[in-house]
Amino acid sequence: MADGQKTLVLTGASRGIGHATVKRFSAGGWRVLTCSRQPFDPRCPWPGGEENHIQIDLASPDQTIAAIETIREKLDGRLHALVNNAGISPKGPGGARLSTLDTDLRTWGQVFHVNFFASVVLARGLMQELAAAQGAVVNVTSIAGARVHPFAGAAYATSKAALAALTREMAHDFGPLGVRVNAIAPGEVETSILSPGTEKIVEGLPLRRLGQPSEVADVIWFLCSDAASYVTGTEIEVNAGQHV
Repeated sequence: MADGQKTLVLTGASRGIGHATVKRFSAGGWRVLTCSRQPFDPRCPWPGGEENHIQIDLASPDQTIAAIETIREKLDGRLHALVNNAGISPKGPGGARLSTLDTDLRTWGQVFHVNFFASVVLARGLMQELAAAQGAVVNVTSIAGARVHPFAGAAYATSKAALAALTREMAHDFGPLGVRVNAIAPGEVETSILSPGTEKIVEGLPLRRLGQPSEVADVIWFLCSDAASYVTGTEIEVNAGQHV
């Protein structure tokens, strides 16, 4: 690790917003520790990728807790940013939306472990390193956390609403340590998680277009930078005005 180089720990790094975030921070000179269910893909172009990758299934509490020690061993006692981006949104047969009436208990548990519990477990586990660097945490929530969405299921939506509330609680608790905690709530972003029919939503957005993963990564970059040094406990909508 280069002297003075900043370090990011990112979950859900293998595609979409996570992938764009790796590229944004790597381009900015940061070392990026990537966490995902997938093993490291040697086609990924950033330097030191394999040694900076942690394969972890955040649906497993045991794996999540065990990964903290693995991550800490890769740090030099300082962590400048933690981005909790991993999220799952299970579907029913044929890609159907899972509502409160047809989501089984195990699916609720799995979704909440990945989308909600892992975020606080990792932040608390890496608390000393974040405090040492006066670092930042960014939780990736969703437009679906604030309103019923035609495609995002009930478990996904409620887990993201809980993550938004957790952001507020964490900002309160981590603030005295000098650690800022914020959230970003993406809307319709061009990734593999999009469902058929999204174009109908896009027609009604004030900006009339899908977002690009890089546009979301830029807001994450801002929240982790010194430009956001007095910003904590907030959720930034990144959604072309979908929330209005």
